[in-house]
Amino acid sequence: MEGVAQKILMSGFSLDLGPLKEPLAFIRLLEWVFSIFAFATTAGYAGATSVNVQCQGIPSQEIQAFFSYPFRLMQHPYKVPNCVVNKTDTTDFFLTGDHSSSAQFFVCIGVLSFLYSTATLIIYLGYQQWYSRETSRGPVVDLLVTAALAFLWLASSSAWGKGLTDVKWATSPSNIVTLLDVCKVAKNTCTPGGVPHMGRLNASVIFGFLNLILWGGNCWFIYKETPFHKSNQPADVEGGVRPT
Repeated sequence: MEGVAQKILMSGFSLDLGPLKEPLAFIRLLEWVFSIFAFATTAGYAGATSVNVQCQGIPSQEIQAFFSYPFRLMQHPYKVPNCVVNKTDTTDFFLTGDHSSSAQFFVCIGVLSFLYSTATLIIYLGYQQWYSRETSRGPVVDLLVTAALAFLWLASSSAWGKGLTDVKWATSPSNIVTLLDVCKVAKNTCTPGGVPHMGRLNASVIFGFLNLILWGGNCWFIYKETPFHKSNQPADVEGGVRPT
């Protein structure tokens, strides 16, 4: 790997935006953009859910529970009144579930894809001669890494899609009402409150599967740069004319 890096550096950087007109570099640019969208919409999320509790003879109170990435929900407490006459005691309740593994896996793949896209875009636009002419290992390694990331996008997007469904269930006000002890007392009244805004998280799953399409589709264009594809092309015959 050190030898490859030295060859790249010694070949000299020469910026050429021409490759962006070709599918190989243009799709890589799209991968760079959508990988940012994927991990940013997930890692930067914070939301809240709420229920309304009205103890007998006391005005209704809004109980809010806050949560955020990486969605270790059992670490987010919220206080619920005990509804004892002439007392203002509260009890700590916690949201249920730990969905950090799927969320962090998804964000990790997004960050890795962003870093790899950045590195390959620099090679495509600044060291194109080395990539396509001076060595055959560049396209082969690129193909293997791109195919691996395409598979990882499939796995991480599917896992995070399931994790998001579980997060929605655990933070649903209608579900929380059924878990509170005070809400099981007939004299008290509990109603669902504000529903968490999940638009950003829904978008993150969409971005994940868009990345799967982009990385999977780009494998074909990278394959065309490898010796495997070029060796299947008809050889030039004498006179420089290809057989028809």
